[in-house]
Amino acid sequence: MITQSSMDKRVDDLVAAIEGQFEESEIEYELSRAFGEVTLQVGAGDWRKAAELLRNHRSFDFEELIDLCGVDYATYGQGEWDTADAPNRGFSRGAERSGLDAVEVEKRFAVVCHLLSLSKNVRLRLKTFCENDPPMVASLNPVWNAANWFEREAFDMYGVLFEGHPDLRRILTDYGFVGYPLRKDFPLSGHVEMRYDAGKQRVVYEPVKIEPRTLVPRTLRHDNRYEGRAAPESEGSDG
Repeated sequence: MITQSSMDKRVDDLVAAIEGQFEESEIEYELSRAFGEVTLQVGAGDWRKAAELLRNHRSFDFEELIDLCGVDYATYGQGEWDTADAPNRGFSRGAERSGLDAVEVEKRFAVVCHLLSLSKNVRLRLKTFCENDPPMVASLNPVWNAANWFEREAFDMYGVLFEGHPDLRRILTDYGFVGYPLRKDFPLSGHVEMRYDAGKQRVVYEPVKIEPRTLVPRTLRHDNRYEGRAAPESEGSDG
C-alpha cells in the first residue's frame, strides 16, 4: 500500500539526487516543490544534457517521457474576464476585446515535459525557457522517442523550433497554415477563413471577416423570487 509518507520519501530522495548529481555535472538549475510534485528548471543550453542525465543515471532512471508542450508567457498575469460590472443580459454576451496583445517579456516561450520513472515510481516536471528568436531548444527525440510528435505539436502551435528533430513539420493545422494558434497574440478567429466556391468547384481561403470579440461568461444574478422574504428552509428540516 502506498502511503503519503512513502510518497514524500520518494520525492525527498529525488530532490536530494538532483541537488547532488546536477551540481556534480555543472548544470545550473532551479528546483520548486509543491503539492507533492517537483519542477526542475534548467537553461536552454543544458536542456538535452539534463534530459540525458535524468534518463541514464541510476539515481533517476526516468525511462518514460509522458508529455511535452510549449507555453507562451506573454500577457502572463493579465486577464480580460472581469465580469463584476458586466450587465445581466443573458447567459453570455459579446464584448469588445480589451487589447491584451503580446507584450515584451524577458522570457516568453518555455518548453515543459513530464517524466516518469517506473522503477522508482516517481515523476518530475522538466522545464526550460527558449532564449532565441525564433524560440529554439534541442530536440529530446534522441533521448526519448516519444518526444517526436509532441515536439511537432509544440512547433505547430507555438512556433518553437527543436534543433536536431528528424522531421519537424506541422502536425495539426492545414497545409500552408500561417501563424501559430496557441500564441497569445494569435487572433481567436484566425487570419483566414475557408469555404467551398461552387463556381470554382474548389475550396478557397479568404481573409477572415469576423470581428474579434470575447464571450463573457455567465454571471450570478440576484434572485427576485425571494425579494423581501426569508431564504427557504433546507430540505429535510424538522422545523
